[in-house]
Amino acid sequence: MVSAGINFGGPSSPQDESVRLADRTGIDLAEDLKELKRERNAVILAHNYQVPELQDAADFVGDSLGLSYQAAKTHADVILFCGVHFMAETAKIINPTKRVILPDLDAGCSLSESCPPEKLAQFLQEHADKNYYVIAYINCSAGVKAISDVICTSGNADKIVRSAPADRNILFVPDQNLGAWVMERTGRKMDLWQGTCYIHVEFTARSINKIREEYPDAPVVAHPECTYAVRMLADEVCSTEKMVTFCKESPADAIIVVTEAGLLHRLRKEIPDKTFIPGPTDNCFCGECRFMKMNTLEKAYDALLNMEPEITLPEPVRKRAETPILRMLELSK
Repeated sequence: MVSAGINFGGPSSPQDESVRLADRTGIDLAEDLKELKRERNAVILAHNYQVPELQDAADFVGDSLGLSYQAAKTHADVILFCGVHFMAETAKIINPTKRVILPDLDAGCSLSESCPPEKLAQFLQEHADKNYYVIAYINCSAGVKAISDVICTSGNADKIVRSAPADRNILFVPDQNLGAWVMERTGRKMDLWQGTCYIHVEFTARSINKIREEYPDAPVVAHPECTYAVRMLADEVCSTEKMVTFCKESPADAIIVVTEAGLLHRLRKEIPDKTFIPGPTDNCFCGECRFMKMNTLEKAYDALLNMEPEITLPEPVRKRAETPILRMLELSK
């Protein structure tokens, strides 16, 4: 099993740039980042869960796959991906000729980390008699993508599962909640990898019932990575991009949004005439992913300035990881 590699190095920044980095006190950092972006011929992508400052500085804000394809449409040489590690890898898989920079290399993902490629490969070897057709949620590493048959997103998972070969057993990785939700909707039996997003499982039936009591007229829209108990209480369960559409089209003046709290910034920006209420957990008034919040405007500037940390993948792994993504796109037509 060949695992994905990361290049921790990068070209040294010139001395004048080091001075520039040290002396930018008082400068509007967002404007400085825009200037540096032009110099580097870069595109800035920010996931829906990033801090507001990064969303505001980005050329595109959205989900991980959508952002990667936005990057492919541009003439940029560099992708500054403000998200978590697997997302930057996905951008590199789809854009092999472009340099992909991640502001904080430690910005990981509990869901992706729950399914290491080595463990998945071992599991498939031990259960070779099952002849698994592996459907991988895009929230996984390049190494996992490389040993999967097809990728899915929360937006197209139903279609991908329905199109799976009828004579194959399905293994759905890594999110057990998304997998269970898809089974409910398609009726297709699947074996589920026992992985979860640590943020989405913090929402509970008790916490959602409590916020509904406070806002009885507000519909609840929840992400399918939430538990069954939470999904059952929601008026709509869908991906982050479809949440934006739901909120725009809903006649409600106030909507309870049960996903990582970063999405609320985009919702409030794009739909200023409505009130968006963060779904609470039992511990706090909103769920915030510590990995998503590792990226900051300053780290983004420093990363683009120094052109590191840079994401690199061995070409055999990249090509193998690209194949199931292309299969997903073909099946999604």
